[in-house]
Amino acid sequence: MNDQQAPIGEDDLQAFVDDRLDGPRLALVEAYLRDHREIAERIAVERQQRAALREQLQAKFSEPIPARLRLSNLRAARRDRWRGRARAAAAALVIFFAGAGSGWLSHPGQPVAPALPTMAIAQDAAAAYRTFVMEVAHPVEVRASDEAHLLQWLSKRLGRPLTAPDLSAHGYRLMGGRLLPGGSGAAAQLMYDDASGNRLTLYVEAVQEGETAFRFAQMGDAATFAWIDQGLGFAVTSRVQRESLLPIAEAIYQQFGSAGVRHG
Repeated sequence: MNDQQAPIGEDDLQAFVDDRLDGPRLALVEAYLRDHREIAERIAVERQQRAALREQLQAKFSEPIPARLRLSNLRAARRDRWRGRARAAAAALVIFFAGAGSGWLSHPGQPVAPALPTMAIAQDAAAAYRTFVMEVAHPVEVRASDEAHLLQWLSKRLGRPLTAPDLSAHGYRLMGGRLLPGGSGAAAQLMYDDASGNRLTLYVEAVQEGETAFRFAQMGDAATFAWIDQGLGFAVTSRVQRESLLPIAEAIYQQFGSAGVRHG
């Protein structure tokens, strides 16, 4: 059965109301309506309603398309939105690396430490963290059971006396540590873990700058607080929230003999 032989259905009737039929099919529908008076009366009413609605909307239809709805303007507006977002992201990145806003926690009366040395320390610490935190058999080079030898060895290589901060108040115990290459010499990594197996590392290397400032960085799932103090660069890294890591960073800072950190 082809389209011309198919029975007249509601789709045909609505197409007739909308003037969407032509040719043989239009003739078939007109013949059908002549043979079905009640249906023809309903269709006639629907055509009248369609014509009245079109007449009422004709003035609006004839109006020019508002400038804000023209395709070219819609595309331009979308480009402007994307540019605005890109500018905002770029500004945020500049702020992040410049140390503006809450990323820096500096001490009263002291200049803010340069962003690049501290950021380099944070990056090196995060890279070392990702490298060794997943180790099962050899997470550290020298275990905490030989802590005295570990600290003596690392202190000698750093050229500075190094101690292992006591983080038991925060639920962490020393696992051990290892020697790493630093930015301009050797660096030390001390690793801690808690009862749930979450690991935390303290990265230390000798640096030239002497200012003290806390710098926060989020690199993937690893959060890091880094700072420079008394010729050493420090970075504490873990997979915890910033708010959880900050008290630990403060405790480490205080245990290395400096005044407590104040938030400014």
